[in-house]
Amino acid sequence: MIVYKHSVSLDPAKCKGCTTCLRRCPTQAIRIRDGKACINPQLCIDCGECIRHCPYKAKRASFDEWDSIDHSKYLIALPAPSIFGQFANLDDTDYLLQGLKNLGFDDVFEVAKAAEIVTDYTRTYMKRKGMAHAPFISTACPVVVRLISLRFPTLRNKMVPISPPIEVAGKLAKERALKEHPELKPDEIKTVFISPCPAKVSWVKNTPADKECYVDYVVSMSDIYFRVLSKMDRAKVPEITSESGMIGMSWSSSGGEASALMNDHYLAADGIENIIRVLDDIEMGHFPDLKFVEMNACPGGCVGGVMAVENPYIARVRIRSLQRYMPVAQNHVVLTDDEPIPREFMTVEPGEYSSAEILDADRMRSFRMMSEIERIRNLLPGMDCGSCGAPTCRAHAEDVVKGESKLDDCVIRMREHLRELEHDDGK
Repeated sequence: MIVYKHSVSLDPAKCKGCTTCLRRCPTQAIRIRDGKACINPQLCIDCGECIRHCPYKAKRASFDEWDSIDHSKYLIALPAPSIFGQFANLDDTDYLLQGLKNLGFDDVFEVAKAAEIVTDYTRTYMKRKGMAHAPFISTACPVVVRLISLRFPTLRNKMVPISPPIEVAGKLAKERALKEHPELKPDEIKTVFISPCPAKVSWVKNTPADKECYVDYVVSMSDIYFRVLSKMDRAKVPEITSESGMIGMSWSSSGGEASALMNDHYLAADGIENIIRVLDDIEMGHFPDLKFVEMNACPGGCVGGVMAVENPYIARVRIRSLQRYMPVAQNHVVLTDDEPIPREFMTVEPGEYSSAEILDADRMRSFRMMSEIERIRNLLPGMDCGSCGAPTCRAHAEDVVKGESKLDDCVIRMREHLRELEHDDGK
């Protein structure tokens, strides 16, 4: 069984047991036990919704601290496209790229550059597979990949098996460094991805053991923001170093990846609740003419990540303003009809995670448990108030059957029971 390493965790000292996270978790991975929230690691998809909505900041994202990075190595920054929308009055991306070098990075490789390469490979893959395999589902968002692996197994074969831009950027960045600096050894080169969300941290942590990971560190965009801001010299014209265009930059917002494929039959959804509805519809076959589906767990796309700084709508406007002065694309990959997509750019199948929805390995016992859950569910009020510590009455019934809670943890049911006792005593 694969043990998934998460990047979203709880600080019990700050938790007040207020149930806000309980109600907002899209996979019902949170329960309130003994006045504190607890996260079921089997159900958590690291979407960050609990971080986004917790009023007491009790949920946190794990990432590499800037000061913990080994600065003796040759460090290459991998800035996500969404970082360019975090800075006000930024009229040239080279100011930020130079700021990263001033901060201490030896080189910068834009993830937007890798995104343009992934776009070309994705377009080629879709053309060769044809409509028989459509709709094709983007694998750029790790939350979506994990969600499909856990809850939508029938859609696994529709995911595009092209490596995400973060991995391609790490690989190409290291190859360029070795070529330009032959005196360096591979283990002396380290890549640092600047991430807007915790899911990217989880993606790096859970790289399969038999697959090389080209990203060595993942730092938070909010953690690096003020450090870079103080290093950006806007009084001096920066060196022209940007190697990406409008297409790569468009990946920062919802719809950017899909529109770059030059195909009209696409759907772009953002926000985890919207994504779940879309996946349900795809599984039911409601979109027969759809060819490509882009989904971003964060509202607005990667600009809406919980580790970003700026309001996602402001960030998106800033990026669009930057795009007006950029070339359409600076990176193209053209393959002949019989030339395969390089294996190093193809991703492995998502891990076989055991579904937490399976009640028991014994099928007959699982059926009996399901029947008992429905029986208990009918005894509950159906208000889904969360006072029992579970997000819904159905979830509470399941917890009772699993032995994780008691039927009388339902406050409303207990209140009705007490009223019945008072009525009987009054007779």
